[in-house]
Amino acid sequence: MKVNGKHVRTVRFENGKCIMIEQNKLPFEFSWYVAETYKDSCHAIKTMIVRGAGAIGAVGAYAMAQAALEAPEGNYLEFIDAAKQTINNTRPTAQNLFYATEAVYQKAKKNRNDAVIEAERIADENAEEGRLIGEFGNQLIQSGMRIETHCNAGWLAFVDYGSALAPIYAAHDAGKNVFVYADETRPRAQGGRLTAWELHNHGVPHEIIPDNAGAYLMAQGNVDMMIVGADRIVANGDVANKIGTLEKAIAAKYYGVPFYVAAPCSTFDLNTVSGQDIPIEQRGAEEVMQQTGPDHNGEMHSITVNHPNSACINPAFDVTPAELIQGIITDKGIIQANEIAIKKLFTL
Repeated sequence: MKVNGKHVRTVRFENGKCIMIEQNKLPFEFSWYVAETYKDSCHAIKTMIVRGAGAIGAVGAYAMAQAALEAPEGNYLEFIDAAKQTINNTRPTAQNLFYATEAVYQKAKKNRNDAVIEAERIADENAEEGRLIGEFGNQLIQSGMRIETHCNAGWLAFVDYGSALAPIYAAHDAGKNVFVYADETRPRAQGGRLTAWELHNHGVPHEIIPDNAGAYLMAQGNVDMMIVGADRIVANGDVANKIGTLEKAIAAKYYGVPFYVAAPCSTFDLNTVSGQDIPIEQRGAEEVMQQTGPDHNGEMHSITVNHPNSACINPAFDVTPAELIQGIITDKGIIQANEIAIKKLFTL
């Protein structure tokens, strides 16, 4: 995708450094974070400098390659074993992270250079998956459609193209008249800050809406389709995605709005039977209690916006049952959200 007319990828690898867009500063400032070591890359994942399943997977792959480059000759295997565990512990829900780390780790056990080559392959694969999701998903979109999305599943969440936004970009580029409602996505406002920034850059007409306005718009007949991304899809078709997705799926089912999930095959976890078995990340209270933005000088500050003496909980994800999902848009085609269709997908 393009930023200020220039094509960029969300993350890249140069001379042992993992370089990624600093998503915490968007949309107010576009800048790059340079991870010098694998631990710096882990810091970027944990603190959400990089977000989105695909992008997290790519940074995890590069972090594993960095660990291979950093490992001393004397205890090479012990070093990369420990590094793999550290990388995997950064975020517990996103399946792409574990997929990417394992793939690079297996190459790293042979030699350092193979680890770097594999990490680059995974990044390229992620970008191509996004492009294909866009092609398949575009087939569902008719000109004039109004599409709602939740959180950010655009190219910022991938190496390029994205998942939920990829069909929208493909439809827009094909000349279709498409309008997007972007849920603001509390508490970190990925929809209002990241998705809206992407759509603006790409010239896609859109509006930011409060998270609790989705059902109202559906009731008014103003939403023709909903597309979201996924952090993990398990064997029975249940989907873990950003907190609030479940509420949207319930409302969509009630009002007859087709609800689609877009994700590459690397997001599927066939070893987990149902959504009840997915670990849900619990994040810090400060994300709920505080909001961050620039002052008149452009300096970023956090301010407390809720009652400071109250406790709060902050689950990062929820699980949408398969029966609420119209279909899953993958890089191999559009499938139903059930065990038979998923097993068939992995025989293609």
